[in-house]
Amino acid sequence: MEKNDDNKDPDHNDQSKGEENADDVVSDAAHPQDESDGISKENVDVGNAETEHDPAGDKVDDSQGGEEIQQTLESLSEELDQLLSSLSLHKEEHRDDTTTEEKGDQEGGDYFQIPQFVGKFLDLLEDKLSKYDSGEPKTVVWYQDQEEVSSLLEAVDRVSNLMRLLLNTKSCLDHHEPLINHAGSIQQRAMAFLEDEFRILLEESVIIKEAALVTDDSTSSQRKSTDDAVVSQDQDQQVLVPEGGGDQEIEYPGYSEDVVALLRKIAEKMRAGGYGWECREVYLVGRRNILMRTLKRDCEFEKVSVDEVQKMSWGELEREIPIWNKTFKNCSSRFFPGEHKLAEKIFQGDEGSLFCIVTHGLTIQLLGFAEAVAMTRRSTEKLFKILDIYETLRDSFQSMEELFTEELRTELRNDVTSARSRLGESAINIFSDLENSIKSDSSKTPVPGGAVHPLTRYTMNYLKYSCEYKDTLEQVFKSHSKTDQEEGEGNSACSAFASQLMRIMDLLDGNMEAKSKLYKDIPLSCIFMMNNGRYIVQKIKGSAEIHEVVGDTWCRRRSSELRNYHKNYQRETWGKLLGFLGHEGLMHNGKIVKPNLKERFKSFNATFDEIHKTQTTWVINDEQLQSELRVSITAVMIPAYRAFMARFGQYLDPGRQTEKYVKYQPEDIEDLIDQLFDGNKR
Repeated sequence: MEKNDDNKDPDHNDQSKGEENADDVVSDAAHPQDESDGISKENVDVGNAETEHDPAGDKVDDSQGGEEIQQTLESLSEELDQLLSSLSLHKEEHRDDTTTEEKGDQEGGDYFQIPQFVGKFLDLLEDKLSKYDSGEPKTVVWYQDQEEVSSLLEAVDRVSNLMRLLLNTKSCLDHHEPLINHAGSIQQRAMAFLEDEFRILLEESVIIKEAALVTDDSTSSQRKSTDDAVVSQDQDQQVLVPEGGGDQEIEYPGYSEDVVALLRKIAEKMRAGGYGWECREVYLVGRRNILMRTLKRDCEFEKVSVDEVQKMSWGELEREIPIWNKTFKNCSSRFFPGEHKLAEKIFQGDEGSLFCIVTHGLTIQLLGFAEAVAMTRRSTEKLFKILDIYETLRDSFQSMEELFTEELRTELRNDVTSARSRLGESAINIFSDLENSIKSDSSKTPVPGGAVHPLTRYTMNYLKYSCEYKDTLEQVFKSHSKTDQEEGEGNSACSAFASQLMRIMDLLDGNMEAKSKLYKDIPLSCIFMMNNGRYIVQKIKGSAEIHEVVGDTWCRRRSSELRNYHKNYQRETWGKLLGFLGHEGLMHNGKIVKPNLKERFKSFNATFDEIHKTQTTWVINDEQLQSELRVSITAVMIPAYRAFMARFGQYLDPGRQTEKYVKYQPEDIEDLIDQLFDGNKR
């Protein structure tokens, strides 16, 4: 490499030293006499620094021994560090220098000389960046080699420090503008490279594993099996990560510790180089997109607006609500804590601002969905889905809000309070609508066969399922029932909910009593009341929650009423038949009056046939009640019929007369009784 001997600095009195350092230092002539002269010299300096090297091997001839020395970023780093230290000291020494021409004319006292190796260092860094940033498919991933990571990032850091010192040192601004431009260009390219690599690492280094998600939800699924949430299971995805990440336990958001450490280093270098905002912007966009993709993959969640919610049919909304519940719970327990930890690890000292930006919009959208559901048109079938949302906000928001900054925490807490208030009021109104629906049910068509009325089935199933939300409904009535608040502190939330439920039970009982009068046949009316009463009692006994609300006393009273209906039925139906089996009118002066006996058998047969024909079409829904009725009828009829046959059957002539009047044997009667209440159309 040729030496630049034409522009030696006359202030360097040691001639031999000047010659010895000719390969390393581009000396400017005496302090430039004018600006144009200075710039032209600087151009020479930078030209030498950037071009006078062997492009094939980056080798320099040693002036003393003629040996070739390999120059690398590492070999030049120590010299550059010394230069940066000297430049920093020079900057401090001339901090208070004036900018007047007089000061500038002082024998070059504030002039700082830039050695040639600086340009060489910049060229080597540019070559390294070109190696990894060629635009072609990458065959070499720079961050797989920890030494390469350190080398590249430290080189970028040195260029950033160089730029900062050059731009803040007046003599450098005055005399080294080409170098500043060149170093700035390399720094921009380095920062663009790091920005791209940061984005790639952020988006492509996520290790996706089968997620242990919160479903919608453990309590809700126990209440109603059809609402069980299906958790998607994704196969492990192989990605390129720094060595050592494969054996680590990876939790959301799915980066190994090595990847997180590298992302943090890149962020630090970009911030040190004045590109912190660009790095944060890449992070924000990347993490928002990744979070939404994760929610779609793991929870099937997609954003819907308030207007879209308002326009949804109940069928659509019924499918969306479990997805919302699952999403909110997992954001609270898994996704948001993971985002918070990641932002803190990569941008240390961030104090949650990045996390808030990534998640705040999603949180507002989730809360907007909850409030929008509460504002949809009321209907009884919506109650339980609304309570699911209410419980989710109640149980999951607290751990979520702690992640946000105090200002946003207050805002979100107010939004949740508003949403819960709307949901609570909606739930109370819907529950009250059940009472109104019973009052307004005035159908005049009796249920065929005296079966359980559809209103009874609907109401009791509704109440049974409601009582599985008893604790939540008690809280809702306490917190959001205006009626309960107006009545004062004397009524507890439990009494408010229990009172509402008991009013519904009483209304249902009165409604069924009225409908029983639609039957002209009194025994069928009794069957109807037994069917409905037994259905109600069995529902209450089968649910600890509703049984706790109505109490044992109510159940005993209702069971007593059922026994009375049973007695009335038996008296109205079988009492008349038993009358034919009495002895009255069959004896005269100690002798059997055969015409009367024959008529008695004929009447019994005709009446029993009519009962059998009619009551086989009647319905007893409860098998136990059906069995109890048949057993009780058999217990009354068979002994009486058997005794009657034994006493009077012998007075009928054997043969045709017996066959004509004795139509049934006791066993036949028993078999026919077992056919009653099957609901068969004969």
